[in-house]
Amino acid sequence: MEYRRLGGSGLKVSVLSFGSWVTFGSQLDVDYAASCLKAARDAGVNFFDNAEGYAAGESERIMGEAIRKLGWKRHEYVVSTKLFWGLYPDVNMRNTLNRKYLTQAIDGSLQRFGFDFVDLVFCHRPDAHTPIEETVWAMSDMITQGKALYWGTSEWSADEIRTAWDIADKHHLHKPVMDQPQYNIFWRDRVEKEYKRLYEDFSYGLTTWSPLSSGLLTGKYINGIPEGSRATLPGYEWLKDQLTNEKRNAKVAELKTIADELGVSLAELSIAWCAKNPNVSTVITGASTPEQVVENMQALKAIPLLTKDVLDRIDVISLF
Repeated sequence: MEYRRLGGSGLKVSVLSFGSWVTFGSQLDVDYAASCLKAARDAGVNFFDNAEGYAAGESERIMGEAIRKLGWKRHEYVVSTKLFWGLYPDVNMRNTLNRKYLTQAIDGSLQRFGFDFVDLVFCHRPDAHTPIEETVWAMSDMITQGKALYWGTSEWSADEIRTAWDIADKHHLHKPVMDQPQYNIFWRDRVEKEYKRLYEDFSYGLTTWSPLSSGLLTGKYINGIPEGSRATLPGYEWLKDQLTNEKRNAKVAELKTIADELGVSLAELSIAWCAKNPNVSTVITGASTPEQVVENMQALKAIPLLTKDVLDRIDVISLF
């Protein structure tokens, strides 16, 4: 396993990490979650991603219980949560980054995890209705209080991130150090174009998600939606059009040809492609079985196979 610095911070995270979106709570109980976490840790993973909004807080509870069941020491791993969507219908408690919500939301997350602190906390989405300055102060206070060690953003625009960083710099507050954007072979403009100056100016880090484009880049949707796949889960019907897009699946079939030539699976190729970007601190992978975790970790062997010629061929297929 390779470990990279999280942006300009001194924290090192495994280049491949494990996230609980979709699976913990909706598909996995504590025992099965523990088996997946163990498989990831055995492969060298040290970063485990979560969010308040995953299974309405149940994902945090399951991950915390699974970690205690495994007996891991707190210094052995890095864990995150993300705040924005909220768990309660009350005004000030949903879809916001105001101080009241953030102050109470982090306490709720810590209680569900059973932790004294999380290593990383993200603003899960931008909030157009709360002044960014208010959010920056609240997040900085969270770090000062020891409830989190680093804070960052998720799917914020480059302008919003720059504004937050400048506010923190002006007032000598704790600055955001990372974003969590979607990034894969088919979804790349934000990471490769919009954020380009953020890496140069702030050494901004990335913990990217959806390296397989919700499963599209595994190739299993080329002939339709198989039973038991993510697109068949309640609440994920919105994925069907994306996963059955004929043009995209034709490109997936071409990409599989490259994977076959390299002797790796299409999933391994796709995850390795994300990790090949030096601005990516870690690629968050997901799985519902220990076997899938092990398969995802095999992407490590594909990274050195992605030469410039191979990357150029991938660009020709995916960009045109």
